[in-house]
Amino acid sequence: MSVLCFQQRFLCLKYFNSSVGMRLCRMPVSVVTGANKGVGFGIVRSLCKSVGGTVILTSRNEERGLAAVQSLQAEGLNPVFEQLDICSDDSISKFCETIKSKYGGIDILCNNAGVAYKRNSTAPLLEKAEVTNATNLLATIKVTDALLPLMNENGRICQIASMCGILNRSFADPGNPVRQRLVDPNLTVEGLMDIYQEYIEAVKRDDYSVFKQNGAYEFSKCMLIAHTRILGRQLEQDSRKVIVNCCCPGWVDTDMSSHKGPLSIDQGAVTPVLVCTLPEGAGSGHFYREEKVFDWENDKYLS
Repeated sequence: MSVLCFQQRFLCLKYFNSSVGMRLCRMPVSVVTGANKGVGFGIVRSLCKSVGGTVILTSRNEERGLAAVQSLQAEGLNPVFEQLDICSDDSISKFCETIKSKYGGIDILCNNAGVAYKRNSTAPLLEKAEVTNATNLLATIKVTDALLPLMNENGRICQIASMCGILNRSFADPGNPVRQRLVDPNLTVEGLMDIYQEYIEAVKRDDYSVFKQNGAYEFSKCMLIAHTRILGRQLEQDSRKVIVNCCCPGWVDTDMSSHKGPLSIDQGAVTPVLVCTLPEGAGSGHFYREEKVFDWENDKYLS
């Protein structure tokens, strides 16, 4: 798909006011968390090129974030930097005020910020479980809840998950009671948090009868996919027609993969940007892999 067609698909959807039959001149505002390097940086670059408008590169470290923006400006692009640490309530609050005062609202929110311990890490399993989920799950939910009231009509939310989050990676047994709860269409955020607490308690007890041992990252991404499904159901009742989906960017050559992934960060940005710009009617609560909907529960493509 050409850049021009990509722009038209997104902008025509969001800025054509059918009631008065004219295009609106407001340009989109995009936010990418954890974007000073890696896949997030690639997503910012792609959004600058394909969607335009205001693309906000966020990072918890101001120096690194500003350096990332300067790097993209050297390429002729024009992102802006705003500080955001999704693990800090104070930082989230300040960021929300900044969005209100400077930008008015958000059209695209890409929840990219995340952490992962290396496979050979000797850190205690409880530390891995708590620290990994504090960012990848709890903080992501918190920042999404805070920014959701600021989403504009026809907004798009993309949550960066992983193929590691597929149910069979953490809960391979179809009879696993936690798996059954996760696929329950009536699961709520409160129910999801109950599962998280049970996981932490199981790690404390060294009890892996229902949870995978040393699987903190897989669990966090599995739970994030489940949260996307829950949020998608909630947004069905939202008159703003906000769409939320999640995706796997692929195995990308980044610090997180110890630079073992075969994909460049620009290649890793392709599916996330697709999810960020899905057309009206695409639906919510889906998991995308390689630009296609992938069945989280049954390990197969749906489209």
